[in-house]
Amino acid sequence: MSAPKVSFEFFPPQNLQASFRLWDTVQTLAPLDPTFVSVTYGAGGTTRDLTREAVATLHKSSGLNVAAHLTCVNATKEETLEIARGFAKAGVKEIVALRGDAPKGESRFTPCAGGFENSVELVKALAETGDFKIRVGAYPDKHPEAASTQADVDWLKAKIDAGADEAITQFFFEAETFLRFRDKCVKAGITVPILPGILPIENWKGTRNFAQRCGTPVPAWLEDAFSKAERDGRSDLLATAICAELCSELMAEGADALHFYTLNRPELTRDVCHALGVTPKVDLQNVA
Repeated sequence: MSAPKVSFEFFPPQNLQASFRLWDTVQTLAPLDPTFVSVTYGAGGTTRDLTREAVATLHKSSGLNVAAHLTCVNATKEETLEIARGFAKAGVKEIVALRGDAPKGESRFTPCAGGFENSVELVKALAETGDFKIRVGAYPDKHPEAASTQADVDWLKAKIDAGADEAITQFFFEAETFLRFRDKCVKAGITVPILPGILPIENWKGTRNFAQRCGTPVPAWLEDAFSKAERDGRSDLLATAICAELCSELMAEGADALHFYTLNRPELTRDVCHALGVTPKVDLQNVA
């Protein structure tokens, strides 16, 4: 089984220390030759300007293929498309188009006056520019606001029909979750690549809380495993083994590309990639 293609998601830095951590993350993972790296928006669009700065800097200085997140939150259609034009002008030709989460203090997303109503509208407008490769989000577990898992599949199909080129899933804990979702997508006529979103478990308590907010079910066996590992001081070893096993199961079922949510903590992602056979790219010109 050949090594998978990999891609990585980064957070934009909000202070000087975070800037150093982002750069360390990039330096650690760039040698693995990712197909692309993405830079997120904060919840409610709170890091819009920071994201633009981070995307432009990474594109210019890292040599990586950088994809910018773009959401519908707290901006008019023209303001959102102006941001997109800025990305295109800077040479960034890939966008992860998302509706975005509700602003802090609000329980549900409400469109801004004059803004895009949803991600389908955003994708359609971006596709009409002809400037970008467009990726969208997908939900192998039911989105908290969706009526059903089938509704999630139908909404993904609408985004693909609007012009999206690929999808990246929310993270999940068991391979069967992704495989069932992929089967439903095939049945719905979705033919574009769907990248499994992988979240290496750096901190179990934080990951469990994050999963609960996202509506991602936490298997009892995983809770039990980390409870025992934390008592024995083996959490890092367990996290690496579980993540590598999940990825291996996905690869055995035909997934040839994996998208890692790094949380700007690269070591575990790097170790998992090495376990999967993704090793640093060697510059033969510099080999004696």
